[in-house]
Amino acid sequence: MSNSYRIGVIGFAHMHINSLLAQFAAHPQSVLVAGADTVPARPDLGDARSTRKWNAANAVEKIGLPKLYDDYQEMLAQEKFDIIICCAENNQHGAVAEACAAAGVHMVVEKPMAASLHEGLAMARAARAAGTLMIVNWPTTWSAADRRAKELIDAGEIGRVLQVKWRGGHTGPLGPGVRHPGVVNESEPLSGTVRGTTWWHQAGAGGGAMLDYCCYGSKISRWLVGEQATGVMGMRANLDSPWGDAEDNAAMLVRFPQAYTICEGSWTTLDHGVTPGPIVYGTTGTIVVDRKGNVPNVRLERGAGQTTIYEGDALPAGRSNIAEEMIHHLDTGDALHPTLDLDFNLEVMAILDAGLRSAASGQMERVDNGVWRLG
Repeated sequence: MSNSYRIGVIGFAHMHINSLLAQFAAHPQSVLVAGADTVPARPDLGDARSTRKWNAANAVEKIGLPKLYDDYQEMLAQEKFDIIICCAENNQHGAVAEACAAAGVHMVVEKPMAASLHEGLAMARAARAAGTLMIVNWPTTWSAADRRAKELIDAGEIGRVLQVKWRGGHTGPLGPGVRHPGVVNESEPLSGTVRGTTWWHQAGAGGGAMLDYCCYGSKISRWLVGEQATGVMGMRANLDSPWGDAEDNAAMLVRFPQAYTICEGSWTTLDHGVTPGPIVYGTTGTIVVDRKGNVPNVRLERGAGQTTIYEGDALPAGRSNIAEEMIHHLDTGDALHPTLDLDFNLEVMAILDAGLRSAASGQMERVDNGVWRLG
């Protein structure tokens, strides 16, 4: 007989809760129990589509979450959970993770893992001490094209990786024309004043394009290069969001022992202008994760017109999203996808943390720094 898993939510700040909760709700072994939001540092005036108030209402009215609590600590005390989905603002991930560990509950935490490496290490220690599972939600983990690119790299099809480029961008999490997984329609128009009251545009809450988007580049870099980075140069800038104090554009140049990567994130992008996935340059070829129509593919180029197009293989049956993967792992003990491994995600967080520190100092910052030893 299959186990059933009682599912809860802490935090509706990140709109990915709409797709995450829907995936768990669709799983035959899931039982939705309850949810509670975190308390923002400043009042959030937004209630349009994909804001935290809308996300909470959508969870109840459309996805079927039975009840909401005002306080997540009270909820953890009153209800029994097996898995909590955390979509709180970035600077509250640590507190939620420690509360879940204390309650003996497994957790899915929305990317990035935390707002700092120090916080990420504390989260990992809490989960390990409690014997609970903590995994980070990376939407790109479920990209069949990205997985095919990794397979080609590991098979030596482009020789040794020398450089990776990744860029992500839109008009902002609540910007005009933006669509998010699990939400049918585009974001509704919001004034700059209202957007500025949301955590996304508040540096103190862990908002900003570097944490939001360069985390993807950090993860892609670590995964495709296949070794840990040594140093990062980072830059952050608020170019067109004067009503917020967080950056709306960011970039990181990441140095590895034998490679480097370029990670960019933008909240002022009307059109990507680039491929939807990474570009990987090796000693004997180049891999481009691209798209033909609406179908992602992988283009392998070896120069002189030698081009091969690959489609991504179908994801494993019963392991095609975060809910299926997590429940499969809990049921069977089979290894998680490598990008969900806790140690891997601490290394990703170390890269991102070095980028944040570099943007503040104006100098290259080491990835392997004293925080690891103090942590």
